Amino acid sequence: MAEVRRSAGLLLFRSRGGGTEPLGPAAGDVEVLLGHMGGPYWEGRDERAWSIPKGEHTPDEEATAAARREFEEELGLAPPAGEWLPLGEARQSSGKVVTVWALAGELDTSLVNPGTFTLEWPPRSGRTAEFPEIDRAEWFGLDVARVKLVSGQRVFLDRLAELLAHGPG
Repeated sequence: MAEVRRSAGLLLFRSRGGGTEPLGPAAGDVEVLLGHMGGPYWEGRDERAWSIPKGEHTPDEEATAAARREFEEELGLAPPAGEWLPLGEARQSSGKVVTVWALAGELDTSLVNPGTFTLEWPPRSGRTAEFPEIDRAEWFGLDVARVKLVSGQRVFLDRLAELLAHGPG
């Protein structure tokens, strides 16, 4: 049996007014930080073309370490200090299992300096090009984020809203 591919990510959130109280803002006042996926496939797409900063990890790497590493690789910035709130796991349509934490914090999107990946482009051309992991990062309210986010990750927005409405546990 093939081993399940796993990813881990960190969903940064804040209140619309810029506050970062861990469980203070009501879900309607929350904004989340999403990254628009880089590369030629996602260019020119907006709806369902954004992602929580996340990436794959091996079975021997702790998911929290992978989430931190991927946040830094994709955004070029360390995550802010604070309490990581577990949002659980979700199986994507590809079969990959994604684990996400929420973190209240601020991040200036003008400072984002994304990492890159190499891809043969155009396909079967024999030429490779470098593309940014994400080509931009933006803050969105939860309703707008639901439209922007790839469908398999929307469950984490619902879980964040639930957590903020009722607290952990």
